[in-house]
Amino acid sequence: MRPNPLLMSAPPTVERLHIGPGRRIVAISDVHGQLDYLKGLLEKCALRDDDVIVFVGDLLEKGPDSLGTLRYVMELSREREVHAVCGNCDFWQNFCDLPDDPEQDAFYRRYLVGRNKGWGDGIIAQMLREQGVAIVRDMDLAAAKAAVRDHYGPELDFLRALPHIIETEDYTFVHGGLVPERGAFACMKLDHYRTVAKPHEKWTIVGHWPLVLYHEDIVDARPIVDGDLRLISIDGGCVLKDDGQLNAFFLPDMTWESYDRFPTARVKTAQAENPRHWYIRHGDNAVEILSEEGEFLRCRHIRTGYEMDIPADHILTREGDRATVNDVTDYRLPLEAGDEIRVVRVTSRGIMCKKDGVSGWYDGEIE
Repeated sequence: MRPNPLLMSAPPTVERLHIGPGRRIVAISDVHGQLDYLKGLLEKCALRDDDVIVFVGDLLEKGPDSLGTLRYVMELSREREVHAVCGNCDFWQNFCDLPDDPEQDAFYRRYLVGRNKGWGDGIIAQMLREQGVAIVRDMDLAAAKAAVRDHYGPELDFLRALPHIIETEDYTFVHGGLVPERGAFACMKLDHYRTVAKPHEKWTIVGHWPLVLYHEDIVDARPIVDGDLRLISIDGGCVLKDDGQLNAFFLPDMTWESYDRFPTARVKTAQAENPRHWYIRHGDNAVEILSEEGEFLRCRHIRTGYEMDIPADHILTREGDRATVNDVTDYRLPLEAGDEIRVVRVTSRGIMCKKDGVSGWYDGEIE
């Protein structure tokens, strides 16, 4: 979302909570409008009556049902103790609250008509469509704002009330990173925070940056618990990654659960991990195409020179023999016969699958 200049420099809001001893905190981040994942994850969490749920930002956008997700969380907060911090995809009350500004309104038009840069309708578009408002380039934006303001007061109030930081006796929750001196927006959006963070006084739980992007040679969506920094990163790449998952982290247990909707299978034969492997990922995904053969392309990673076969449908942009590609790896999961895997896709050269949050290839048969 395009941040308002006032938001860039405004200090973050902080909510301070008292959570008594013996209660479990369930931290979840980056749902991104994927309501079925959220419901599936909460069912796997086997919630207790006295659990405290903390959403660590980005409830909305990119997934298919932002409005339904928001309403579900609002209903959940009436039944349980639920708290949430604001992520960089969540402050859509600004659509109605900010003064008219030609540059900001031009952004809203592009965002609405472009369906969130191709991700699909976000929460404002879903509200407008629910009210029968056509989303077109010459739409009456003032009337659209009025339609949202008039019909979605409770939803807007919920978003307005979201703090940027939640503090408890033992933990801090913030979506992007704990940098209050840099203003509210930096706390909501701070890419690869773990690489620039300094040790925290309390355990600090963040989302925003998909965990897989902290790795170069493996696709690993398991929460990272960094004892030196007292930092816990939990964004499993739900919606953003083809093999993404939604993670829940339990405090003070320091354990976690995850949910995805990929089918389960068992492998028939064992296979060893390949000693040399790589992960070409967002932000470092430029390749040279060396050859093309059916379903796969032989490619060389521009920065490292590493060569691997890439499914042809992973090409994002192409100009001659240069291309950018969707996240891809040649990692072979170490597996034993009978191991349970999650099947992401089946190809002519093997199965892309997941085991315990790690993605890779399996070359054998499944049952």
